Amino acid sequence: MASSRIGAEGEAAPRANLQEWTVSELSAALKRTVEDTYGFVRVRGEVSGFKGASPSGHCYFRLKDDKAVLEGVIWKGTYGRMRVKPEEGLDVIVTGRLTTFPGSSKYQIVIDTLEPAGIGALMKLLEERKKKLAAEGLFDEARKQLLPFLPDVIGVVTSPTGAVIRDILHRLADRFPRRVLVWPVRVQGETSAAEVANAIEGFNALPERGPLPRPDLIIVARGGGSLEDLWSFNEEIVVRAAAASMIPLISAVGHETDITLIDFASDRRAPTPTAAAEMAVPVRGELLARIAKLAERKLACWQRGIEQRRKELTLLTRALPKDILAAPRQQLDALAERLPRALRANAQIHHTQYSRVASRLAPQLLRTTVERRRERYENLNRRLRTSLVANAQAHRARLARHRDRVTACGNAARRAMATLLAQRGARLERAERLLAAFSYREVLKRGFALVRDGGGLPLHSASAVASGMRLDIEFADGRVAAVADGGGKPAAPPAPRPKPHPRGEGGGGQGSLF
Repeated sequence: MASSRIGAEGEAAPRANLQEWTVSELSAALKRTVEDTYGFVRVRGEVSGFKGASPSGHCYFRLKDDKAVLEGVIWKGTYGRMRVKPEEGLDVIVTGRLTTFPGSSKYQIVIDTLEPAGIGALMKLLEERKKKLAAEGLFDEARKQLLPFLPDVIGVVTSPTGAVIRDILHRLADRFPRRVLVWPVRVQGETSAAEVANAIEGFNALPERGPLPRPDLIIVARGGGSLEDLWSFNEEIVVRAAAASMIPLISAVGHETDITLIDFASDRRAPTPTAAAEMAVPVRGELLARIAKLAERKLACWQRGIEQRRKELTLLTRALPKDILAAPRQQLDALAERLPRALRANAQIHHTQYSRVASRLAPQLLRTTVERRRERYENLNRRLRTSLVANAQAHRARLARHRDRVTACGNAARRAMATLLAQRGARLERAERLLAAFSYREVLKRGFALVRDGGGLPLHSASAVASGMRLDIEFADGRVAAVADGGGKPAAPPAPRPKPHPRGEGGGGQGSLF
């Protein structure tokens, strides 16, 4: 019993001496250990849980096989430079740095490069992308446009240093020389897809009558190569740009056996760049021969038509009487004989008329006419001036008479207004005196009083006054509040007052108002 207790105490003592770590310190130590041991690794696995870039632009997903799962992250800048993007279920080979994420106590790989794990993975990705774009309707035949028969300007999207552009230009020169605009792009590499899509959109954005002509046809061309070399033409950005092009587009990517997604979205697929040039323009010699043949056929048709009309005219002339034109021909001969004599007679008549008019246009006669007209105009001018002066004087006299009349009318109006105002003022003064004479205040001044109830209404009889009623008595010089006592009883007749002096103000014999 004692020995077991001693052994337990001996084991606990070394554990108590262990170094104490915080969670952050332990996470940092693990991070350094993992990064130092696995600084740069190459991993193969299947993409799982990929949902595209996050709002920040970074991508988070998992790499898995049949036994394990590894978290993966691609930063925004790296994801934008990748030629092949991660897709759900794609078998890939990635390279990157192994590190830990302390926030969730897990390790992950920060991916720098990503590539499909073999041709099979690329073909699987290509098939899935083809199904996706086909479901959106980008490959429908209804979207295809007809190629122009003879385009004036042809836009070519390809590398300016490769043999493709030389083959296209050489073939166009042999068949039918046309103006060619080359939009230089990289046909493989990380930026190839974006450059090809920008070139297609750039050709479509050109104004129709701008300084740089807008192409009537676009050729997207590249030489042959492996599936990886042609992968830029399988990118969605290129396929969507080709499908959205308003200018007819021919895809000539690779050789006859090479198939890319742009071939399905373009309006016509050419097996080679040379074949694309043959599709773009007809053969000039063949056109000239065809035009010459059509001209010959047109001339032959015209000649046959003329011959047919001649035969019909001959048949019609045989049906007419032989002397049908004899009378008109004789009449024409007679008129032809009369015509010279009529012309001479007409010329003589006009010469006589001109001579008569010329005699009237002699210089002396013209000068006399001019002098006579000048005197007439001077007389008219003097009469006009005299008339203007007389009219001006008459108008001034008329204005003076009207001014005097207006002045007299103004004076009469002022006098009438003053008289009217005086009459109205007198009437107003008489009405004011009459109003004052009929006012009850004049009665109050003679010693009477006006009695009102509590509501301000006048009382006309003693029977209307109740005992205890509040009264308001108005005199000529003010008001007095009072309370009725013994209301309802008739008031005693007033004591006789002495007769006033005949020259007094009050009238004799007038009783109470009530």
